[in-house]
Amino acid sequence: MSEDTKVHAELRESFGKGFARRLRAAGKIPAVIYGHGTEPVHVALPGHQVGLIIRRANALLELDIEGTPQLALVKDVQKDPVHQIIEHIDLLVVKKGEKVTIDVPVIVTGESAPGTIVNQDANTLSIEAEATHIPQNLEVSVEGLEDGAHITAADVTLPKGSTLLADPEVLVVAISVPAEQDLGEDAAAESTEGAAEGEAAAEEAAAE
Repeated sequence: MSEDTKVHAELRESFGKGFARRLRAAGKIPAVIYGHGTEPVHVALPGHQVGLIIRRANALLELDIEGTPQLALVKDVQKDPVHQIIEHIDLLVVKKGEKVTIDVPVIVTGESAPGTIVNQDANTLSIEAEATHIPQNLEVSVEGLEDGAHITAADVTLPKGSTLLADPEVLVVAISVPAEQDLGEDAAAESTEGAAEGEAAAEEAAAE
């Protein structure tokens, strides 16, 4: 855990849309903590700090709930669809050493062979990992791969202690030659034919 994930959470006993609006106006975010058979705990979190933390997928917060420490995994972030303001956050209670199921973003690195394109079919993969060692992303290298090459979930390297839960045969990345090349040649041919027809018409008009 790093210092930037340590968050002071204030217990709250007031609810409702009006109270939530006042809370957000004060720079705080309403949140609820649940899991492990405990009663839901309603808190207010510092808006700016938490807004930066949750930019990372599957962010883990080390909460200080008025003196009581608690690890919590960000499970859901509700935003205003128009203004993209964070309206509410759901947090799941986790414990050190516990394994959790998460969807981790897949990041493609490198460049495939010249003339080919990279088609990414899966943007995330479901894995099981220790709560305190959740990877921010999974990297897939396509460096030098030729047309027809493909990478499945089973080919993706997982961090130590993590287990793949997604179907191993799920296609993650495929390398191909873009069909636009053929279209480009046809378009060029049509353009040449059109120019020739235009010149012929101009000559006929001049002769008349």
